[in-house]
Amino acid sequence: MWADKLLDAVMERRYTKEWPEKFRAGFEELFGASSGRYPEAARRVVTLRAPAPAEANEGFVPFAALIHPSNPNSGPYGGTSIAVFPGNDTECLITFVVGTNGLAPDEGILGRPGHARKTNALCAWLNKKHGRLVAWAKHDPTRLDQRIPSEVTAQFEKHSDALDKYGHVLYAMHAASPNRDDALEALTAFLDLLFSERGIPTVSRWEPEATAIRSRWFGHLMPETSREQISELLDTRRYVILQGPPGTGKTRMARDLIDTEYKARGASVQFHANTTYENFVGGLAPRTTTGDLGFQFAPQKGFLIEAAEAARVSNAKYLLHIDEINRADLAKVLGEAIYLLEADDLGQRSIKLPYKFDPPTEDMLQLPNNLHILGTMNSSDRSLALVDIAVRRRFAFAKLWPQISVVEQNSCELMVRAFQQLLAIFVDHASEESMDLVPGHSYFLEADEQKARTRLITTLKPLLEDYLSQGYVSSFAENIRSYMQWIDTL
Repeated sequence: MWADKLLDAVMERRYTKEWPEKFRAGFEELFGASSGRYPEAARRVVTLRAPAPAEANEGFVPFAALIHPSNPNSGPYGGTSIAVFPGNDTECLITFVVGTNGLAPDEGILGRPGHARKTNALCAWLNKKHGRLVAWAKHDPTRLDQRIPSEVTAQFEKHSDALDKYGHVLYAMHAASPNRDDALEALTAFLDLLFSERGIPTVSRWEPEATAIRSRWFGHLMPETSREQISELLDTRRYVILQGPPGTGKTRMARDLIDTEYKARGASVQFHANTTYENFVGGLAPRTTTGDLGFQFAPQKGFLIEAAEAARVSNAKYLLHIDEINRADLAKVLGEAIYLLEADDLGQRSIKLPYKFDPPTEDMLQLPNNLHILGTMNSSDRSLALVDIAVRRRFAFAKLWPQISVVEQNSCELMVRAFQQLLAIFVDHASEESMDLVPGHSYFLEADEQKARTRLITTLKPLLEDYLSQGYVSSFAENIRSYMQWIDTL
């Protein structure tokens, strides 16, 4: 198999004079449609650098690296590469590294937000898989002035020589597992990512496996959050805010929770800019009378008091769903009731209200333990201030991302392709802030091909036009415009 010799070199537990040649032999097996993983054309985008012991000088740390072919045959090199370092009585360290000569000729790869996003997801997947820290990735690969934190290097002590010398240019690394299958999967993921960033796919024989491996780490880029996970979070924390880009199904999940886990015991309210304390907690409101004036002001319960009273009727849990929770000034809307939102307090908190309401609340409000609150929040809404820090401390936050699996299961081929193309644009080019704008899967849910064309033109395209006009995607505007031109051709 293409990986046998290369994997043998990676599994070596110490450096020997034969190690560079073992790596060279493994490198030769990478290419060729008959037995390799990558086509012969892939040889044009990488060169092997594996210094032999005779080339060593003072301070030499042995390595083997796949570097950009524009670099010289010896000496410092630049750009991104995969470098493998022998360990001290342990398997090799597999890394992404910027050559000590700087970013060139790979500024386009290293400066693209998506490259850092992918290496971080890859390392997160490896850590999750092994249940401990076996991988690490830098937030920004271009920050050559930042070394690997000491808390991290302490966990990779058997590779200290490589980290001491190259800790400022390493931006992703994984300590290979002693299990050959696990080590091969990790090595393959690193290699596939490097070649894909250079525009080289695997040969068709290995394409299904490459897709499967990519889907495993890609799931950590935009992790799936299930209804069951949110239900469990509500059971433990009571007060939760579910946030995410538009069209990811936040409101639908909240309503499904009420219908299923809460057995229809719950209520939904919509927040907006004019929502007040009087609406949510309670306050004076006009009430008709038989007197001369025809009405008078009297205390009227708000949504929170009504929910607390409904929850007290039985011991079964009750859910108050607040849609678009960040559209109101939450600190003002809650008022003194913010004191009640403390899920970790073992005692029963209460506040005295400014008015005496009808029984059973009257002028003292408590939130029963079986009352849960779920706020849903559109993370793309840039016109709104961030939720107050004091409020944030009292809520657990969870994120709902777009899910390709939902589109694949419910939509036609056109919609799947449209979603994949747009998602690739955002993953590769969007800043951390702009990733909150990626349209959710609900924009792509259509099984009929003709209706899908209409939906893309009448719902998705106007959203992207709004993003452009507001300057939300200015750093990759041309990519979005090109995508919209493609929609026009459908």
